Amino acid sequence: MSNARYETYETYGPAYADPVYGGFDAPPTDLHSAQTLAYGTPGAPGVYADTYRPAYEAPTLPDREAPTLPSYEVPTLPAYEAPTLPDHEVPTLTGLPWQGAPDDQPGPGLAGYPDAGPGVRAGSRAAARNGSHRRSARRRKARYAERPDSPMRRLLPQALVVAFLAGGTTAFVAKDKAIELNVDGETRTLHTFADDVTELLAEEGVEIGAHDVVAPGPGTEIDSGDEVAVHYARPVRLTLDGHRRQVWTTAHTVEEALRQLGVRQEGAYVSTSRSRRIGREGLALDVRTERTVTIMADGRARTVRTNAATVREAVEEAGITLRGQDTTSVPQGSFPRDGQTVTVLRITGGRETREEPIPFQVRRTEDPTLFRGTEVVERAGETGLRRVTFALRTVNGVRQKPRRIKSEVVREPRPQVVKVGTKQRPASVRGADHLDWQGLAACESGGRPDAVDSSGTYGGLYQFDTRTWQALGGSGRPQDAPAAEQTYRAKKLYVRRGASPWPHCGGRLHG
Repeated sequence: MSNARYETYETYGPAYADPVYGGFDAPPTDLHSAQTLAYGTPGAPGVYADTYRPAYEAPTLPDREAPTLPSYEVPTLPAYEAPTLPDHEVPTLTGLPWQGAPDDQPGPGLAGYPDAGPGVRAGSRAAARNGSHRRSARRRKARYAERPDSPMRRLLPQALVVAFLAGGTTAFVAKDKAIELNVDGETRTLHTFADDVTELLAEEGVEIGAHDVVAPGPGTEIDSGDEVAVHYARPVRLTLDGHRRQVWTTAHTVEEALRQLGVRQEGAYVSTSRSRRIGREGLALDVRTERTVTIMADGRARTVRTNAATVREAVEEAGITLRGQDTTSVPQGSFPRDGQTVTVLRITGGRETREEPIPFQVRRTEDPTLFRGTEVVERAGETGLRRVTFALRTVNGVRQKPRRIKSEVVREPRPQVVKVGTKQRPASVRGADHLDWQGLAACESGGRPDAVDSSGTYGGLYQFDTRTWQALGGSGRPQDAPAAEQTYRAKKLYVRRGASPWPHCGGRLHG
C-alpha cells in the first residue's frame, strides 16, 4: 500500500473527484458550480447523500514553498490531461453500491469489460459512468502520488491573475480623482488623472491671465474631493475722488468690486447702479465718497457732509449764494477734499482811468560846421500822452491794489533832434590871446560855464545874451556850450568891440 497523503481519495471513489485544470476540465467560475462538479449534487443518481461535503476542501499539503512569480507575468500552466489506460487496466471498484442495482444484488458485467465489478449493468448509463469514475479516480491517485503540490499549483495561477487584476484596478482607481471645478461662478464636478492644478486647467482648456485668481494656486497638488476655483479678473477704469486709474477685480457686480477695492460706499456717489454686472470687458466707474468740508462766508463757518464733484457744488449745498464778482479761496471747479476749508470772497469794485505822459526820444546828428564839443538842439522834443484804465475792487471790505486792465495812446511823442559839432576849434584869436580871460570870467559868472543871471537873459562864463552869441557863430544858448567855445566867442567879441560888452568887469582883462 502506498504511504501518499492523498490516497484517501481512492477510498471515497468518484464522488470526490477533483476537477482537472486544462482543456475541457477547466474549473467553474462560481462556487456553486465548483461544488456540483467536484462532489456531485446530493440526491442525484449515482451519488450517495452522505458523500456530499463542502467544495474546495483541499487536503493538507506538505510544507513546501510555492514558486515565486513576477507580479507582471501570469504563468501559463499546461493542462493536465488524464493518461489513457488500456481496457484491461481498468480497476475493479468494490465496496460501494451503484445506482441501478440493489445493494445486495450484483449486476451483470459492463459490456466490453469482463472485469467489471458486480452491481454494474452492461450497456447502461450507470455502467458507463462507473467506468468513467473508476478511470478518473485512478488518474487522480496517480497525479497526487506523483505531484504532492498539485492543489497549490492549480490555485497559484488563479491567485496571481486575481492579484494582478486587482492591483491594476486599484492603481487605476487611485489615480482617478473627483474634483469640483468652479470657473467664474459656474461649478461642475469632473474626474481627472491630473496631478496638480496646472495640469487640470490645461486638460479643461481653462486659460489664466496675469490678473486672474486661482485657488489653490497653480502647481498645487490635488486629491480627490478637492475644489479648484478660477476667478477671472475684469478691468475697471476707476475715477475715485478725482483720481483716475485702472484696477483689476474678480468681482461680478459693481457693489462687490467696490467692497473688494476697499471703497467706502456709505453716502458715496456711484456713476452706475451698484447691482450692475461687470462683464469680462470691464467698465468705466466714477465714485465720489462722502467728505467733510467747511465753508467760511460772511463771517460764519458752515460744515457739510458732501459727495459734490466741485467746490461750487459744495458751497451751494451749504446754502451760500455767490453773486456778481464773488468767488472762493480755491478754484470753484476744483475737487473738494475731506477736511478742507473754503472761504467765500465777497467782491465789489469798479474802474478808474488815468492819463500818463510818454517821454520823447533824443536823436543826435553830426554837424561839421560846428566846433567839436558843441551840440545844438535843432528841434525840441514833444512829450506824448497815454490813457490807462485800472480795475478797483474791495474784498470782504478791504481795498485791493488797482489792477491795470487797459491802455491806449492819445498822442504820440515827438523826438528831439540835436546837432553835434565835429569842426576842429582854432587855437587863438589874434589881438586877444594875451588878455586875462580867466579874471573876466571870475568877475562875470564866478567862473561857472552854465551860469545864468536872475532875469534869464544872460548866460555862460562871460554872460552872453542869446542874440550876441548866435551872431558870433554860436548855436543854441551860450550856457550850453563848452567853456573853451565860450572863451573863443568872447575873444572874437573883444576884437570887434573891445571891453565895452563888459562895462563893470572889462577892466580885469588888462590885469
